[in-house]
Amino acid sequence: MESNLKIYLVSSTDSPEFTRLKWSFTRSTIIALDAEWKPQRSSSSSFPTVTLLQVACRHGQATEDDVSDVFLIDLTSIHLPSVWELLNDMFVSPDVLKLGFRFKQDLVYLSSTFTQHGCEGGFQEVKQYLDITSIYNHQQHKRFGRKAPKDIKSLAAICKEMLDISLSKELQCSDWSHRPLTEEQKLYAATDAHCLLQLFDVFKAHLVEGITSLDPGEINVGLKEILTGSDYTSKFVTLKLCKAADVIRSMSENGQNIANGVVSRKTTLNTMPMDESLLKIVRKYGERILLKESDLLPKKLKKKTRRRVPSSTVNTNKQLVCSAEWQGPPPWDPSLGGDGCPKFLLDVMVEGLAKHLRCVGIDAAIPHLKKPDSRELLDQALKENRVLLTRDTKLLRHQDMAKHQIYRVKSLLKNEQLLEVIETFQLKITGDQLMSRCTKCNGKFIQKPLSIEEAIEAAKGFQRIPNCLFNKNIEFWQCMNCHQLYWEGTQYHNAVQKFMEVCKLSE
Repeated sequence: MESNLKIYLVSSTDSPEFTRLKWSFTRSTIIALDAEWKPQRSSSSSFPTVTLLQVACRHGQATEDDVSDVFLIDLTSIHLPSVWELLNDMFVSPDVLKLGFRFKQDLVYLSSTFTQHGCEGGFQEVKQYLDITSIYNHQQHKRFGRKAPKDIKSLAAICKEMLDISLSKELQCSDWSHRPLTEEQKLYAATDAHCLLQLFDVFKAHLVEGITSLDPGEINVGLKEILTGSDYTSKFVTLKLCKAADVIRSMSENGQNIANGVVSRKTTLNTMPMDESLLKIVRKYGERILLKESDLLPKKLKKKTRRRVPSSTVNTNKQLVCSAEWQGPPPWDPSLGGDGCPKFLLDVMVEGLAKHLRCVGIDAAIPHLKKPDSRELLDQALKENRVLLTRDTKLLRHQDMAKHQIYRVKSLLKNEQLLEVIETFQLKITGDQLMSRCTKCNGKFIQKPLSIEEAIEAAKGFQRIPNCLFNKNIEFWQCMNCHQLYWEGTQYHNAVQKFMEVCKLSE
């Protein structure tokens, strides 16, 4: 189901976008949260500074007329103390369900960022919170009897499975501190938050089904009615007494929190009440993120028991850093008996780069095995005379065994990775090479193009050719390895234009 998505960039408290944000907070009972920051080195002794907070607000009940607003709050421009109270009120409001994807880390970084800008205490908690990962795992266990997996699925993987949406994460590690943001960054950031609302829509019906009509949360009666009612001897008495106990605990919550050193504050946000189905979900599955003092300390400042590192290991690590730079010649060099044709093997950490290399005509293979170990990767690279491309520094330890066959890619984005590999290995890219290899399997195309009749025959039972191509005088090309058919359509021409620009080739 498509929503009418509107994106607002909020960079000032005097802007109409900020007015719309405040209005949305009072009209939304479901809000999805995400945050972005500039990636920093793992050796840093401080938390990253959050530069963008994404807030997706749902107005309505997820119908065809439903409208969703996504606010991109620019934390580099807006006066943080002016928005701190508004955000904090939303975080602790009992009438707003907050959705997130492992949002605790985002909250820690947000709290640190606001504290640095004069907001004493930052953010301490988020109430009425649902983590999409927890709900997904609950649904998997309910449907298939599976326990929560050790390797938690990414948001992109969950979106692909539940929504059939391909959520590109290419811009995740871009520089989010640079301004102005590109249109691609804005759309990426908005989609990351909005997809949480879409996932909740899928999960919501199943969550409500799992709550029985005898849920004690539905029995809204006082203590007097419970004890004097005509059914006090029935089997529901226990449930009603549990509800009464909840009321008592709720009344004394502030006193308990103060005793535990946590001071609760009442929200001043004038919000809409949740509907009954949403209340049921919150009562049964709602969580609370509460930051402890230790959460607000960067890892470098936390006390750790360090074991003594042998001097031999230190020397090895120094050598490892030194060997991170490429030191040729590559195995395909004629001086080493090679054929002069560049060939690469890409591990899972740079697998997306393989398609880009194939698009510019470079032989780029991926491992034969799904989860190869280091030894298997090196064996394939050595056997096929390829340079192994990776971002895994651990693989560089094997440089002594596979000299001139391992290179660590430094860039994060695929276009930049492509340029890095081209420059490092001094690859010659021409316009004739573009789109000359199969992007699916890395195979070569047949030398002679196919006519439309030959293509139709080759595609039978294998691939569908769009009817709109039948009356066009175009050529078809087929991969000699996997037999995939390609033709010079709009997608082809767009790809050629893209890589002409990336590789800075003349028309």
